[in-house]
Amino acid sequence: MKNHKESSPVKQTGTYLSLLLLGTGLGLGGAYVVNNLLPNPEEATNLVSPNSATAAIPPGISPTSFITEVVKETGPAVVRINASKTVTTEVPEALNDPMFRRFFGSQIPQTPDRKVQRGVGSGLIVSSDGLIYTNAHVIEGADKVTVTLKDGRTLQGKVLGGDKFTDVAVVKIDAQQLPTVKIGNSDQLQAGEWAIAIGNPLGLDNTVTAGIISATGRKSSDIGEGNKRVEFLQTDAAINPGNSGGPLLNSKGQVIGINTAIIQNAQGIGFAIPINKAKQIADQIITKGKVEHAYLGIYMVGITPEVKQELQETKGLEVKADKGVLIVKVATNSPSAKAGIKPGDVIESLQGKEVQDPSSVQQLVEATPVGQEIPITLDRNGQKISLNVKVESIPEKN
Repeated sequence: MKNHKESSPVKQTGTYLSLLLLGTGLGLGGAYVVNNLLPNPEEATNLVSPNSATAAIPPGISPTSFITEVVKETGPAVVRINASKTVTTEVPEALNDPMFRRFFGSQIPQTPDRKVQRGVGSGLIVSSDGLIYTNAHVIEGADKVTVTLKDGRTLQGKVLGGDKFTDVAVVKIDAQQLPTVKIGNSDQLQAGEWAIAIGNPLGLDNTVTAGIISATGRKSSDIGEGNKRVEFLQTDAAINPGNSGGPLLNSKGQVIGINTAIIQNAQGIGFAIPINKAKQIADQIITKGKVEHAYLGIYMVGITPEVKQELQETKGLEVKADKGVLIVKVATNSPSAKAGIKPGDVIESLQGKEVQDPSSVQQLVEATPVGQEIPITLDRNGQKISLNVKVESIPEKN
């Protein structure tokens, strides 16, 4: 993962240019330990929203033990995922030169060098017959995947599929009567609610940490992952390698997110995929073996006075519009190219809804079924143009 740094408008433009519309490919998951739990229920209640059902400590459970109860109930359904892949390093052509071999002889490798790379992550069992949610980056490119249960059993895992645009993957193990997690509703979350994580950070199995939901609806561009198609939950979780794919839970022990991302060198800032989005993607993987993401094929940037000035000075591009989303590039043979959209066009609205930034465009397109036409209103050199663009599935190579 890359560090967060302050950036100029041009650099911000670069971030949004990475949003190939729409989409394209995270990080690591974990949680923050609350070292000083509150001494009484009254103080605990004052920390959370009075209107939030999930924020409240369950009745009959003291504030110093409700996390323990959640862990006892959910912990057995959290697994360790070990993934390995063989990487072949070819001998550089220059080393086959007779001159090199004359002087270095046997020191030069004769055959490609094969190495096994291993990684560890976490996962959550969602069905008693062995369906497991995790992160796509945990199992990406793996030749072999094994799943270790809390009871000590290690089973072979079969990857049913993964989606790099949301970082969700599904693994299946051959087992029955397994403990399962309870799925919550991430759409109802509010900042300040409890957040409990279970996973295997740095290979330390069954690690439990806790904090709160710091924010909801964080855009992928906000955390330096502009090619992702998901709005993240932010938590004050201290995320470490190995927590990826593990559950983020509410005070009732329901899964509200899948831990996935960190910002390097930041403290108390971690991110999770909302469980509603993760389940939607996982269901497609289970039923279809793949996930289709709607795609228009444009590179874009939100219009601001600073961006207009930078584009004028560095690219010689004069933008007359004061608001909307500027199309900087149109991908070859993309739906937008076929519809006649051109670089320099400014998107004013999609499906009749005004748009102000690339993220709002991405959300509207992502919600459009593949194959359906989407009406778009453009400003082209001061003239209003209305077009219909037929949405396609994003190409695999992207």
